[in-house]
Amino acid sequence: MKIHHLGFLLFVAACQADKGQSSPEVRPDTYHIGQTPTAGQVAALDIDANPTGAGLPAGQGTAQAGAATYVAKCAMCHGAKGEGIEKNPKLIGTQPAAGFAFATDVKAPKTIGNYWPYATTLYDYIRRTMPMTAPGSLTPDEIYGLVAFLLSENGIIPATAMIDAKSLPAVKMPAQAHFVKDNRTGGATFR
Repeated sequence: MKIHHLGFLLFVAACQADKGQSSPEVRPDTYHIGQTPTAGQVAALDIDANPTGAGLPAGQGTAQAGAATYVAKCAMCHGAKGEGIEKNPKLIGTQPAAGFAFATDVKAPKTIGNYWPYATTLYDYIRRTMPMTAPGSLTPDEIYGLVAFLLSENGIIPATAMIDAKSLPAVKMPAQAHFVKDNRTGGATFR
C-alpha cells in the first residue's frame, strides 16, 4: 500500500515535469510514508547467525529428531533421501568427491556435503526461509534437529551427535577451505 502511494507521488511529479511547469525543488523533511520500527520489530527481524555462532538461539537437536521433522516438513520438496525434486535443490551428497569442480562444471549439484562452507549458514538459512510454505515456523529445536540430520546424512557428523549453539560453529565443513574470507574494509582499499 505504501509503495503504491510513493509510486503515485513519483508519477504526479513526472507529469508536472512533462507539462513544462517549473517549480523549485522542494524536499520535505519527511514524506510521511511508513513508520519507525519498534525495538521489538527490529529484534524479530534480526535473526541471522554468523560462522562464529553469534545469533544462534538456545536449543538443541539430534539427527534422530531431525529425521522426523525432515519427513514431515522437508521431504515433499527435497525428496525422501535429500535427492531434490524438480527445482528444489539436492541437499545430500558429496559428489564430486575429489576437488572442487564447481567453477568448471556448472551442472555439479551444490549440496550441504560438498559445497557449503559453514554449518551455521545451514541453521541460518533454514531458520529464515524454510519450509517454503511457512518460512520462520520451525522452532529452534526443530531446526537444530534438521541441521543434525542433514549434516549426519552428508557424513559430516556422527548420527549420535547433538547439535546446539555451542557445537554447531565447531563443525568443520568439507568445502570450507575452498572459500576465501572477505577481508575488504571499504574506502580506498575496497577491491
